[in-house]
Amino acid sequence: MEEDWAMVERKGTQFVVNNQPFFVNGFNTYWLMVFAVDHTTRKKVSEVFREAAAIGLNVCRTWAFNDGGWRALRMSPFVYDEEVFKALDFVVSEARRHKIRLVLSFCNNWEEYGGKAQYVKWGKAAGLNLTCDDDFFSDLTIKSYYKAFVKTVITRINTLTNVAYKDDPTIFAWELMNEPRCLSDPSGDRLQAWIEEMASYVKSIDPVHLLEIGVEGFYGLSTSERLHLNPNTFAGQAGTDFIRNHRVSGIDFASVHIYSDTWLPESESDAQLQFVKTWMQHHMDDAEKLLAMPVVFGEFGVSVKDEKFSFMFREAFIKTVYKTVLDSRKRGGSGGGCLLWQLFPEGTEYMDDGYAVILAKHPTTQHMFSLQSRKLQTIHSKTSWKFLWSWKKSPLGNLLPHEEL
Repeated sequence: MEEDWAMVERKGTQFVVNNQPFFVNGFNTYWLMVFAVDHTTRKKVSEVFREAAAIGLNVCRTWAFNDGGWRALRMSPFVYDEEVFKALDFVVSEARRHKIRLVLSFCNNWEEYGGKAQYVKWGKAAGLNLTCDDDFFSDLTIKSYYKAFVKTVITRINTLTNVAYKDDPTIFAWELMNEPRCLSDPSGDRLQAWIEEMASYVKSIDPVHLLEIGVEGFYGLSTSERLHLNPNTFAGQAGTDFIRNHRVSGIDFASVHIYSDTWLPESESDAQLQFVKTWMQHHMDDAEKLLAMPVVFGEFGVSVKDEKFSFMFREAFIKTVYKTVLDSRKRGGSGGGCLLWQLFPEGTEYMDDGYAVILAKHPTTQHMFSLQSRKLQTIHSKTSWKFLWSWKKSPLGNLLPHEEL
């Protein structure tokens, strides 16, 4: 790998590459691996990376799993489809070609792409006495399935680059699970023990890459005084605990998701945007003062399939998220970046869940992305690493024209 394509590291509440500041300015496209299996759809992987790089996006979060079912990477607990693994190799190599870094997630809380439900199905087929999908977090055999998969992915040698995944700077971070929840244990103890065990395991194989959990950011019982900050009462009973979860050794940065459209469906637009700002600010404050780590808003978006939300509101939502993390960046805060859910190239509309942004069809949104990238570039080009640490004392608001702030 070239010298300038070094591993992203963490220093305190900041990300760095070669001792220079790095900011996560990116997107989600979860289906890249399955599209890369078929050469008739593989070009869409290249397209989305090319379009993202052209507007300055630098990180993509995607699934490194597909458990059971169509184009499964893992057909049973210890059996893999090499052609699908080669497709993941292509995703990693193609990301590198376009200078896009990857957040690779190991598993899903939801049934799409298999998820923890598939693990439990495999366990039951093997004769295990399992009562619910949350046994994923505590059953010894199921945990061995997960560990075997994690080790296989991390230690894989890319067939296109001949670089082991664990040595590849293209990978920005590993993610333990997409949106883990454990409703069977609202205390959070069951999920907490799983996070502690799996964070330690991942770091024992790959101590270099960054690691995050993938939680949505709900506050739990360890900080009962913060429960009112959750979008609803249910969120505090999901078995997750933002502060407690992120105090686990081996976790390098905090993860938070933002879905005011589904969390607060009855709220008016202005109230939703205010919630977004408050939700983000509290998590950035906590990441800085209590966790001493960056926070990445790993998913944020608005579905326009719901007639209540227009494209105009979605752009206002994105602008609110961008401004909030940019303000944190300018003062040297813990806002490490954000990843839109989700970016699609043309010709993949049939996969759209309502959240997809297709740049060619939404030029004003594309302009917003480009503008955010230019703002970040302006800040970084005029700021040495040493000066970055002094941002808290000397805000950089004067680096950009007033109308662009």
